[in-house]
Amino acid sequence: MTAPGEGSRALTQPQENAVSRDVAVIDIGSNSVRLVHFRLEGRALWPVFNEKVSAGLGRGVETDGRLHPEGVETAVRTLKRFAQLMEAKAVSERIVVATAAVRLAEDGAAFLERVRAETGLEPRLLSGEEEARLSALGVIAGCPGAAGVAGDLGGASLELTCVEGGRTGAGVTLSLGPMSFRPKLLADYKALKAAIDERLAPAVDILTNSGDRFYAVGGAWRALAQLSMTARGYPLRVLHQYALTRDEVSKIADFASKTSPEALAGTPGMSNRRAETLPFAGLILKRLMKLGKFKRVVFSAYGLREGAMFDRMPESLQREDPLAAAADSMTRPAAPSPGFGAALSVWTERIFERRPELFGPGADRRLRDAAARMTDLGARFHPDHRADLAREQVLYAPFAGATHPERAFLALAIHYRYAGYNASYPSSPFDALLNAGQREAAQALGLALRLGAGLSGRSVALLNRFAVSLDGGSLTLVMPQAVSGLAVENALNRFHRLAQALEARPVIVET
Repeated sequence: MTAPGEGSRALTQPQENAVSRDVAVIDIGSNSVRLVHFRLEGRALWPVFNEKVSAGLGRGVETDGRLHPEGVETAVRTLKRFAQLMEAKAVSERIVVATAAVRLAEDGAAFLERVRAETGLEPRLLSGEEEARLSALGVIAGCPGAAGVAGDLGGASLELTCVEGGRTGAGVTLSLGPMSFRPKLLADYKALKAAIDERLAPAVDILTNSGDRFYAVGGAWRALAQLSMTARGYPLRVLHQYALTRDEVSKIADFASKTSPEALAGTPGMSNRRAETLPFAGLILKRLMKLGKFKRVVFSAYGLREGAMFDRMPESLQREDPLAAAADSMTRPAAPSPGFGAALSVWTERIFERRPELFGPGADRRLRDAAARMTDLGARFHPDHRADLAREQVLYAPFAGATHPERAFLALAIHYRYAGYNASYPSSPFDALLNAGQREAAQALGLALRLGAGLSGRSVALLNRFAVSLDGGSLTLVMPQAVSGLAVENALNRFHRLAQALEARPVIVET
């Protein structure tokens, strides 16, 4: 895969305890100019600095074919700032891309030349097809099992791309952003709906032949998700992989169309400018869901910028699980023994391998592995607060690869890993997102991690001297006599608590 911006080096696997590299992505969009400074640790992408300026470059492109003069000046000033920031931070590797407004404007080329001359940046103008592909790659980077259609709604365009099996398929770019319609038309709901359907006509084949899920990318749709969360009283304020049914999309779109911009601007995290375009964002998503007969929309915080990063990774790294990579990355600074989490994942698996699946084929094993890799997440926190702080970090950290119920399951498992058998937990979001069986499984997993960590002192060598398994109604701990002295009261208590949670008979065997 080719790089979409400056430089051509492929991303490489990080060494143990080493940061892979820092990369800046600058996106010159129709509505905003944004810088994200990423820190890459293997497959995990961490945004360590994120700044956006609403320049409005694309205002007027549809009517007079030129970039907005004030937007040009704002964008150039912003890009000068971004270049200076990256120099000060010593981030030499930069990906700079320009999208629909610059692509469509007759003075777009002159604008890019000015940017090069005044900032030292080397922006690359993306074609519609490239923009669609990179945005879809961002969805794949954030939702590795994505299957359906990825849609990126920008200020001046909408990109639609098929995604399945970690690959992008057919794609199309359409003149369907709010800046691509005259203000008078935006105010006429019935006429706007007809105009949207007319402009969606070239994408009918993609929309109707690509599965039952739609992946929504872009600030306007993220704002719609925020409005939905507020309206529903949703318990987990994490935009990435927030999901709605088609009926729920219809309800929130209708609500946005009937609510004044002033009232919408009162939504947490909502800017005045976003509030103004929210009815349009809701209407176009509603039409897409109906035309494509999609059952669910999944909102993705990963899009063009993350796709540009993902495109530079070697395929071997792309195939890795982002959830496991994030778990390793989050835990690595506090882990006393490199590789302990991965070893603990293998060690505990004989307890759970025959248990009923709660999240779907392969998902339970993947979640258990990630939880084991997070075992030492709270090691550097104060002992009185480890359970709370580690739990909240898992709930809200900006990692990829987990649905909201899966994220809640991981957080609850880590809570029990630190708080123990009798610990209470705050009911929301766990009671709202998990059923009773999933909550019980999270408790058992957390107690298994607690047992392995305590019994071995978080040493891989000592952990592997023990074996634990669940067979029928018995939980069996096998240990050589040479290390039986490690199984003192505290460790034995953890073993019995785990057996209690599993409703199993505890059996200890010395060999």
